[in-house]
Amino acid sequence: MWILPVRGKYMVWAISACCCQGFLLLGYDQGVMSGIIGADNQFGRDFGRPGPTTQGTIVAIYDIGCAIGSLIVFFWGESIGRKRMIMAGASTMLVGTAILTSSTTLAQLYVGRIVTGIGNGFNSSSIPVYQSETCGGKIRGRLVCLNSTLTIIGLVIAYWLDYGMSFVEGPVQWRLPIGFQAFFALCLLLQGMVLPDSPRWLLAHGYEEEGVKVIAILEDQDSVDHPDVVRVKKEIEVSLVQESAGGPFRYRELFEGGPIGNFRRICLCIGVNVMQQFTGSNMINYLAPVVYQQTMGLSRNLSLILGGCTSITYMFASFIPLWTVDRFGRRPLLMISAAGLSTCFIITSILLSTGSKQAAFAATAMVFIFQFFLGIGFLPIPWLYPAEISTTRIRARGSSISSFFNWMCVFAVVEMTPPAIANINWRVFIIFAVFNALWVPIIYFFFPETRGLELEAIDHIFEKGGVTGGVFGSKGGRTTEKYGF
Repeated sequence: MWILPVRGKYMVWAISACCCQGFLLLGYDQGVMSGIIGADNQFGRDFGRPGPTTQGTIVAIYDIGCAIGSLIVFFWGESIGRKRMIMAGASTMLVGTAILTSSTTLAQLYVGRIVTGIGNGFNSSSIPVYQSETCGGKIRGRLVCLNSTLTIIGLVIAYWLDYGMSFVEGPVQWRLPIGFQAFFALCLLLQGMVLPDSPRWLLAHGYEEEGVKVIAILEDQDSVDHPDVVRVKKEIEVSLVQESAGGPFRYRELFEGGPIGNFRRICLCIGVNVMQQFTGSNMINYLAPVVYQQTMGLSRNLSLILGGCTSITYMFASFIPLWTVDRFGRRPLLMISAAGLSTCFIITSILLSTGSKQAAFAATAMVFIFQFFLGIGFLPIPWLYPAEISTTRIRARGSSISSFFNWMCVFAVVEMTPPAIANINWRVFIIFAVFNALWVPIIYFFFPETRGLELEAIDHIFEKGGVTGGVFGSKGGRTTEKYGF
């Protein structure tokens, strides 16, 4: 297949553009239903004015599809390859969008949401791995965080397109916003077609000639015999030899301990994604207008405007990790983020408990601040960390299983939120405040720092052993400096 004729940093940026396109699509999908459901609009009339439980299902069934897609990547993604899984994800989302846009019944709508979710599960499991395996340790965090920023830009586009279309009468009011995601999916498919696959995947699966050529392209060298190309190839091969010493991959390896610590790595992959979803982030991002309208007593129009403004705040905050994640590291940003999120929801609960209109507006301001703290830590790092913390041998599986748990937790949160708001109102914020407070000590004791380490160096990150894998007692959670910068 024809490969884009660029080299070095330009190829890295071309790959990053493709990955960002995938996360732009993810963000758009996360936000597009928020301004459509929960109102007496054309969508509500076309689908029998769904109640809170049905609204939750319409939104959350998408996450079941995402979880299914992640499981498919878990079992078959390693054999198919990073690039081809992304292209399959884009193609599947095009099919799902066609089903959604033409929906006339709730059953068809559910099927379309599931199919679109499956495609997004392919992308969310494969893109962070592809990005991590094609860039160096010094910029890896920044580039993966850029993906998260594009996620929020997609969210912003969805919110404001929903708001603009709310003034239009007829089925186009909801069909256009839902159908517009096909544009992003088509762009992703076309971009993926002209990019190389991951050199680590190529070398791991016997495509040595192609793998070395890709390394030369990424290193901006004309010869595959250049010392830089040979060095990178040797580091990858040494890592692969160490990981494959036990023969062909067996799923029970995911439960093994020892110096490599696969089970510990898988637990961290899953843990950081479970924590992300139980921050309460998607209660806001999927259902912001519903939250504003039903817990704070604001009008539908004002709730839609505030939902869009909340997403803009989130977008600006998401730019901050581009400069901080590779400078200060993953652990500090996660702990600061969790502490800030907990504080915001505690104050929100106190304000809403008074029942006054002035307190409701102050609580709205706290949700804006919540989005700021979310953007600087728990937005980008759960997508970055699993791809970093896993070895090449289990990276695709580690990323996909963490993505599976991520989407299942999103499903649980989004499915429960509308009825929870209907039953306990503002008290739902207390639940998430408690969860966020718990994340701080868990991160401090168990999550190692990966800032600046090449992926091959991270193989050595648990060699210190112990209950915390050497994290507790290490300066800043830094358990290895090998190949670091």
